[in-house]
Amino acid sequence: MWRFTGNQLKRWRTKANVSRDELAAASNYSPDTIKAMEQGVRMPTARVLDVADELCRAEGLLSAAKEYLSREKFPARAQEFMEREREAISLWWYEVTYIPGLLQTKAYANALIKNHVPPLDEETVAERVMARMERQAILTERKPPVSLSFVVYEAALHCPQVDGEQLHRLLEASRLSNIVLQVLPFARAHAAAFMGSVVFLETRDHERFVYSEGQLGSELSADPSAVSRATERLSMIRAQALSPDESARFIERMVDRHG
Repeated sequence: MWRFTGNQLKRWRTKANVSRDELAAASNYSPDTIKAMEQGVRMPTARVLDVADELCRAEGLLSAAKEYLSREKFPARAQEFMEREREAISLWWYEVTYIPGLLQTKAYANALIKNHVPPLDEETVAERVMARMERQAILTERKPPVSLSFVVYEAALHCPQVDGEQLHRLLEASRLSNIVLQVLPFARAHAAAFMGSVVFLETRDHERFVYSEGQLGSELSADPSAVSRATERLSMIRAQALSPDESARFIERMVDRHG
């Protein structure tokens, strides 16, 4: 819909002999932003559509597109994983660099998403933070409860964005009966721990998927060999990590240091 609406916006503008600079000035956007909207890279806003509708004499046809447009809650590369996550009955998550999204506080999530490179506009940041918070319903609101297991590498706990509130959030989550939370300390890390974050999940239909994400892309796979390799790696990491009780004490000591 972004691309289609952007294409229609460009067609009406060209037909009416309205320049991109003129539309940009009238709607209080830069010409580059208008170009991005016409190419479907950015969502055409209600203001641009209404201004263009009047300038191009589209008689409401451009303004009518507003009700069909919605901002994507998740980056395109993660959307399929989020769909599977909503269907999960079991999920194992190992995180090397960050606190897992399902366990993040709003402040921590906002700090990460706001510092995205390339930068995101404020509306997109707010939408993605809200979407991340909504995903956390899986922790407590599903019946029967979803079985969740998290292992967090110690490095993730030492990030500047991790404050006392975030540490308390981890402790609260660890007390839920359907959640197992473990910390993998520096001293116990094996080579398998440095290969990056990985998530294994099983859906209601007993489909099994493995998801991994890196700087240049991400992959969701149901290939049995990939799922098997990921499960073996996760099992090894869980065995190396502190027990749930030891992990809780580890986090509590960090809370004390935070004051």
